[in-house]
Amino acid sequence: MALTVRVIAPDKTVWDSEAEEVILPSTTGQLGILPRHAPLLTALDTGVMQVRSGKEWVPIAVMGGFAEVDKDEVTILVNSAERGSDIDKEEARAAFNQASERFTKAQQSDRQEFIKATQAYKRARARFQATGGMA
Repeated sequence: MALTVRVIAPDKTVWDSEAEEVILPSTTGQLGILPRHAPLLTALDTGVMQVRSGKEWVPIAVMGGFAEVDKDEVTILVNSAERGSDIDKEEARAAFNQASERFTKAQQSDRQEFIKATQAYKRARARFQATGGMA
């Protein structure tokens, strides 16, 4: 038995295939989905979701959204998403380092800059993690 998984961003469908397991970055923590999971609707945080297809885990960086689970179908609607294999690792590392520096400096800054720096840090961290960085 398998799950039908769809990851849909406004500009593209990032994943549309069967999988044995999905791990989602929900706003309350990591959430594992297996076949015959109870119906569920949850908000997603910026992070890395993992899809197990066969024996391989496929990392996908997601930038917030929602996931619905119903009758072995997992539909994930996100603001933006990229497969880890589609992200340049060195570019992601550089962006992460820059975002980390901005985040550190913003802690002594005003609240609005801190919020922007936090969001940029989370996006850069998710992209870098999806490439296999920060293992």
